[in-house]
Amino acid sequence: MTNKVKELIIRTASGAVMLLVVVGALMLSKWSAGALFAVIMLGGLVEFYKLCQKRGYKPMCWVGISTSLAIFVGVFSLFIDDVLSDTAFLIAAMCLLYIVVMIPTTFVLELWHKSPTPIENMATTFMGVIYLALPMAIVYYIPEALVGEWNAWAMLAFMAIIWANDVFAYLVGVSIGKHRLCERISPKKSWEGFVGGLVGAIGIAILFGYLFKGNLYIWGGLGLVTALAGVAGDLVESLMKREADVKDSGKMMPGHGGFLDRFDALYISVPFVMIYLIIAKFVEVAVEAA
Repeated sequence: MTNKVKELIIRTASGAVMLLVVVGALMLSKWSAGALFAVIMLGGLVEFYKLCQKRGYKPMCWVGISTSLAIFVGVFSLFIDDVLSDTAFLIAAMCLLYIVVMIPTTFVLELWHKSPTPIENMATTFMGVIYLALPMAIVYYIPEALVGEWNAWAMLAFMAIIWANDVFAYLVGVSIGKHRLCERISPKKSWEGFVGGLVGAIGIAILFGYLFKGNLYIWGGLGLVTALAGVAGDLVESLMKREADVKDSGKMMPGHGGFLDRFDALYISVPFVMIYLIIAKFVEVAVEAA
C-alpha cells in the first residue's frame, strides 16, 4: 500500500467521523449545535494564537478566549431564550458588560508585559475575536434567515454548500486545473477549480432550495456568496500559515489538519451570508409588496 493510498484512507475515515459528529450535534438539539460551534470557535482561537506566537507576537490568549466566550454565550442565550426565558437577557447583559470592561483592561495589561510588540499583541488578541468569535456567535441564525426558524436541516444545507464548493473545486482542479488562481499564497489552486467549485456550490444550493420549497434565486445566490467567501477564507488561512511557515494550523483531524484548516471557509463565509440573506429578504418583501 502506497503512502498516498494510506493518506487517502486516513483522510476519508477522519472526514467521515467529523461528518457524523457535525450531523449528530446539529440534529440532536439547539444545545448540542451550540456546543459544536463553541468547540469550532475555541479550537480555531487556540490555533490562531499559536500562529501569531510563531511570528513572535504575544497575544493575551486568555483575554481573547474569555472575551470570545462572553460574546458566544451572550448571543447564544438570546438564541435559546425559549428555554432560558427572562434569564437570557440577564446573561446577555452580563456578557456585554464583561466585553466592555475587558477591551480597555487589555490595553492596560500590556503596560506590564514589557514586550517589544505591544500594538501587535493587542491587535492579534482582538483579531482572533473578530475573525472567529463573531461568526460563530451568529452562525446558528442562518437557518432563521433562510427558512424563518431554527432548522437543523437548513443548517446542514448551508454547511453542505461549503463542502460542495471544496469537493467540486478539488475534483475539477485535479482533473483539468492549469491556470493558477493565487500562486503566491496557494500554488495548487486553479481558476478551473475555482469555477468548478462555484458551479457545484450553486447547483447544490438550488437543489436544497427546491427541497425546502424556497425561492430558488435566493438559494442560488446563497450558493454563489458562500462559495466566493469560502474561497476567500481558504486563501486567508493559507496566507496566515505561509507567514507562520507551517503546513497545517493544527492536528485536530488526521489527514485534514487543524480547526482553521477544516473550517476556514465557514469562519469567513458566515458574515457575508448573513448580510446577503438580510438584503435578499428585504428585496423579496419589497417585490411582493409592489
